[in-house]
Amino acid sequence: MIKRILLLVFILVLLGSFLPPPALVTIFTIGDSTMANKKAETYPETGWCQVLPLFFTESVSIKNHAVNGRSSKSFITEGRWKVVLDSLKQGDYVFIQFGHNDEKEKDSSRYTNPYTGYRRNLIKFVIESRQKGALPVLVTPIVRRNFNETGTLIDTHGAYPEVMRSVAAQLNVPLIDLQILTEEMVIRHGVEGSKSLYVHVKPGEYAFYPEGKEDNTHLSEKGAKEVARMAVNEMSTIGIPLAKEAINTEREK
Repeated sequence: MIKRILLLVFILVLLGSFLPPPALVTIFTIGDSTMANKKAETYPETGWCQVLPLFFTESVSIKNHAVNGRSSKSFITEGRWKVVLDSLKQGDYVFIQFGHNDEKEKDSSRYTNPYTGYRRNLIKFVIESRQKGALPVLVTPIVRRNFNETGTLIDTHGAYPEVMRSVAAQLNVPLIDLQILTEEMVIRHGVEGSKSLYVHVKPGEYAFYPEGKEDNTHLSEKGAKEVARMAVNEMSTIGIPLAKEAINTEREK
């Protein structure tokens, strides 16, 4: 009897070794340099989607397709959206954040009117994602650290975030409002403290920046982690099922 039990246990273990691993939930991220993966030599510049894997269990796979300098328009015209679209499958997520480069009126390859071209591109991303069975999530662009002489944080994104909000409402798309969340983050840290969230380095501090750098658009590793953490926490707040796979979401002190 004992031998039969041991044999049964052995067979069950053997069969278990041939079972496929649990299915991964895949997040595709599309957007600009504030999301993108960075080269090691440009550290501490870090995209917030570059560190997003730190906040999910291993059951979540993140495919970061965000690229420096891209707008909703150039991401499509360069064929980058087609690459993502062709890879989508049922149950995948698509995080969509554009705005920083859509604003560039002097560059016709990137500029979009927020009320027409930008809106049309966002709708395209949403509808085509859904046609593949994927779940689109709209993400408003993060704020620039743009304080005036009196210490007031001044918006630089104009109508783009509000247009994204209206598309989210019209098409019933989950919205992670990073413009609001990052504005609160920057104000909370203050004029001086918020420098650590962006690429502010002293001359000679890093080899890639021998003369130092003051960049109020792109995030440092610290800033990227804080933004990613806020984004993941917001998923839980607005009821995105993916949030159940979140980890490490407590704010660092």
